[in-house]
Amino acid sequence: MASVNPFDVSDSEEEAERRPNETVDTERSPSEGAPGPPPGNPFSPPADAEPPTLLLSSNRTSPSGEGMSVSAAATSTMAGGVEARVSVDVIAAQLLRDQYILTALEFHTELLEAGRELPRLRDYFSNPGNFERQSGTPPAKDQVLGPGGPLNRAGSISTLDSLDFARYSDDGNRESDERVAVLEFELRKAKETIQALRANLTQAAESEVASQERKNFKSSPEIQEPIRPLEKRALNFLVNEYLLKNEYKLSSITFSDENDDQDFELWDDVGLNIPKPPDLLQLYRNGGSTLSSPRDKVDVSVGVAFGDLPGNCIAREPQKKPDLSQQSEVVQELEYQLNLLNSEKQSLAEQIKKLQSEIQILKKSVSSPPPATLELCSSSSSSKPCSTNPPSVPSLDNGQYLDIRGVSEAGNDLVSTSTQNTSQSQQQTCNKATSQQRVQFDQPNRKLSPVFQQALLSFCRMCSESRLGAEVSRIADSEESVMLMLGRCLPHIVPNVLLAKREELIPLILCTACLHPEPKERDQLLHILFNLIKRPDDEQRQMILTGCVAFARHVGPTRVEAELLPQCWEQINHKYPERRLLVAEACGALAPYLPKEIRSSLVLSMLQQMLAEDKADMVREAVVKSLGIIMGYIDDSDKYAQGFELMLLSLGDPSERVVNAVHQVFIPAFAAWTTELGTLHTALIPSLLARIEKLLTQGEHGLDEHKLHVFLSALQSLIPPLFAVVLQNAPFTSRAKPHEDIPAIEVTRFPRPASPLQDMAIIIGNRELLSSLLLLYDHQLEHEGTTGWESLLWVVNQLLPQLIDIVGRINVTSSTCVHEFSRFFWRFCRTFGKIFTNTKVKPQFQEILRLSEENVDASAGNGILTKATVPIYATGVLTCYNQEEDRKLLVGFLEDVMTTLSLSHAPLDSLKASFVELGANPVYHELLLTVLWYGVVHTSALVRCTAARMFELVLRGMSEALVDRRAAPALITLCSGPELSVRIATIPAFGTIMETVTQKELLERVKMQLASFLEDPQYQDQHSLHMEIIRTFGRVGPNAEPRFRDDFVLPHLHKLALANNSQSVESKRIDIAIHLFEAYSALSCCFISEEVMVNHFLPGLRCLHADMEQLSPEHEVILGSMIKECEIKVENRGISDAQGSISIASSLVGEDAKTKFLSKMGQLTTSGAMLANVFQRKK
Repeated sequence: MASVNPFDVSDSEEEAERRPNETVDTERSPSEGAPGPPPGNPFSPPADAEPPTLLLSSNRTSPSGEGMSVSAAATSTMAGGVEARVSVDVIAAQLLRDQYILTALEFHTELLEAGRELPRLRDYFSNPGNFERQSGTPPAKDQVLGPGGPLNRAGSISTLDSLDFARYSDDGNRESDERVAVLEFELRKAKETIQALRANLTQAAESEVASQERKNFKSSPEIQEPIRPLEKRALNFLVNEYLLKNEYKLSSITFSDENDDQDFELWDDVGLNIPKPPDLLQLYRNGGSTLSSPRDKVDVSVGVAFGDLPGNCIAREPQKKPDLSQQSEVVQELEYQLNLLNSEKQSLAEQIKKLQSEIQILKKSVSSPPPATLELCSSSSSSKPCSTNPPSVPSLDNGQYLDIRGVSEAGNDLVSTSTQNTSQSQQQTCNKATSQQRVQFDQPNRKLSPVFQQALLSFCRMCSESRLGAEVSRIADSEESVMLMLGRCLPHIVPNVLLAKREELIPLILCTACLHPEPKERDQLLHILFNLIKRPDDEQRQMILTGCVAFARHVGPTRVEAELLPQCWEQINHKYPERRLLVAEACGALAPYLPKEIRSSLVLSMLQQMLAEDKADMVREAVVKSLGIIMGYIDDSDKYAQGFELMLLSLGDPSERVVNAVHQVFIPAFAAWTTELGTLHTALIPSLLARIEKLLTQGEHGLDEHKLHVFLSALQSLIPPLFAVVLQNAPFTSRAKPHEDIPAIEVTRFPRPASPLQDMAIIIGNRELLSSLLLLYDHQLEHEGTTGWESLLWVVNQLLPQLIDIVGRINVTSSTCVHEFSRFFWRFCRTFGKIFTNTKVKPQFQEILRLSEENVDASAGNGILTKATVPIYATGVLTCYNQEEDRKLLVGFLEDVMTTLSLSHAPLDSLKASFVELGANPVYHELLLTVLWYGVVHTSALVRCTAARMFELVLRGMSEALVDRRAAPALITLCSGPELSVRIATIPAFGTIMETVTQKELLERVKMQLASFLEDPQYQDQHSLHMEIIRTFGRVGPNAEPRFRDDFVLPHLHKLALANNSQSVESKRIDIAIHLFEAYSALSCCFISEEVMVNHFLPGLRCLHADMEQLSPEHEVILGSMIKECEIKVENRGISDAQGSISIASSLVGEDAKTKFLSKMGQLTTSGAMLANVFQRKK
């Protein structure tokens, strides 16, 4: 008997479906010619026939497609001439013999369900040996196997990723395909059960409503039939789907919780065996466009009440199907009524034409046209009514749609509506007829009946049933009608426009919002404007703001307050920052067009709230700019305190862009307001100075430099407004008149402004007037003095002394504070001019500093010279102007300070601060070297020592040419002197050169000089020199060239550490050890070659470890871990070098094996069974 593959794709269910009526399969047996069973067996097929199919439970076949049906067996029995009952055991034996395994399994299952278990089938299916392969290769399709042979598995289309290698392991090819077959059978049965249950559920749900109740509902259609369970579940599913699609997620969750008996993720859970309907939105749109029932429509030209119609012309749902005679009677009645209505329409059309002609005559007789066509209709209706029912009609368009379904406007000028308000529709018909009277059409010289003509024109495909069709059929005949039409259409247009192009709608929305008569519609349109774009970009926001300003100019402050501001207020807490940014910008843009009470109360409060609460930097930046605009238009002096607090709040903002906006917009606008109030120099600036002094008083143990920067930067932004106050309140202000002969202002006269609002020409009014004022200002200061000039006297007598006193109290070692005050005085002096600086500012500083030689030893003079006054005066005042006399004055001041501090043994912090601040600008490098050369050649060793230490500060950032030409010779000159302290003071400068310079010749010179310090016998016992060298090596070693570090720094540190082991003085030994520990800690982070590590770094650490064991146990532990870490690094490098070639070779071998394996896999066929051969153990 041939082996039949039960999973053969050719024997499929499709073949059984092609032969639904066949009961005996006539396909030829593969084993043709084999001896068959005895003829007496009714199940023995002839030699040229295929084994018959067996259908046990239904007409469907087993997966093999070759089941044997019971009917086939019966037919065979009848053919044999003997009518006998066939035993189930014979059927089972035949199925197993012919290898209809799945059909046998199905037969076995049904017998088990019937309680008739067959031993033959039970033994066969309980024996796993019947389903195992004897080898890894499946038998061929034409291979002959005996009964009970292995169950074949068809090859599948597989890829290397999808193969299950565990299935084809080396310990055999045992499979569980019978389990797969059982599961497939159970799945099919379960699906059939589900379909049957679904059908039963649908039938049960349809029949839930009692027949009597349904009969009542059909007899009374106005009573709504209660919802059925099936309908409820379907609607629940659609509602939940709508909520999810439109981002109502919380509502969807709540809705799902309230209907926990329904699965909203699966439509089949509803229980309907029908396709899923469209979503709610589509249902709504389709429902809105459906034809209204006849009950809802009344022809406007007829105006017949429903009760006046003869007979019942409203089609109701029939409870029983009427017969043909009743239907024909209804049709005849309707045709008769239709003829009556058409004739009445024709007569009314003639009346309309007469009224139109009368209106034309009235228009010609009246000099000016009436305000509205509606009035003409109402006036003419006194003599000849426009319709049969002329009640009073409101003059405004109420949005009712016209209906052109049955009448042609071009042919008969007939208009009808689809609304229930007949009187309003009739009045609109008069308007339409009047507006169309201006156009005359040629009437054909024909004698067609109006009914025929209307029927003929009905073939023109026109539709006004939908909203859009109604709008299209109604042409606006006045500006007001256009606005009303736009108000109705725009809300439907906007959602269908691409987001990237929606700004094109802004002019249309704004014009409609300006001119629309209905406040509610205007509010809706402005709401659309602010919500037009989900996240508007910069250009789109500018367009919307431009439209808002145009709207405000057109409608006035009252409507801006009532209509635009509420839109801003609604979006003040919007989740998108771009929308909040639009609100912040709109508040500033609309400020000039708002009522002043609203401007200084509501808008100010909105912006203050956004400044304090909004988390987006760009929003707070826009808020600050809008606050500045508000400050430019506010006129309530009581709001000064609130404005000052807003300035401080915004200055303390963590975002730099917000602080920049404060200086660019808010402070200039606030200063302009305080100038008008007269409180700029009497309240605003003194308040900031008081806060700075309070900070200095509280900061004895630590100054809050950030707050100091905030207040000082605000003062710096107030310098231009203060100078404008001085000019505008001067004795010569009245004489200043701009004219062409006044020379132009020099470009460098004022510092570059941070924004146009800080430009002096803009603050004063124009550049010519400013030029005239500056000429008079310089002349007044130089020749006439400051008598009677109160604003300038306040600056000289109160502001300057207070600032100088504050400068003397700040910490001179704080480079940030020194730089801030230096910039402030620089801008102050440049703004007030050179004459003011020379005659008013410098004398006050010079009086305090007292640099005369007779005060060199005075304690008071030394005290002030050590404070921040020196660097701020040098860098903020003396550098304002860069002419020759100014440079000489600066050089002389620095030389005097260096000499005075050196000779008086005072701290050099003030001088260092001056050199650091000036050295940051390459322009002053030459000048500083000139000052230092003065110290190099000074007769006093103290001054030379100070000059040597200053070199370290100015060499950073200096060009290598300047270092080679001037700095290095000066340092070598200092080293040639007899004083050891001067030589030691040059070591940090040499270290800085090694750190910053790359020129080899210069580096060699410095290296030789340092080597002389280390190797010369005269320096062997110089403890301070060794300390300075170790400190310098630790500072410059990590940044120096690696060759210099390996060849010079580390070997000499090793020598110093070795020599320190034999140091007899314990204090010196511990000092050297501590400095060596710091140097080695810094150098341990560098890459050090193995040779240097073994020869110098590790031995030096061990020497230092020996010192620390005796002197500092806490350092000894750290050194021990450093030594271990370095030893591990050395060992790992050796191992890695040894394994380098091995790892490379192994990686190559691994790649080669991987390539071979994958190529082997690529040569395989797609059969999963053949892949098992790859993994079989070789014998």
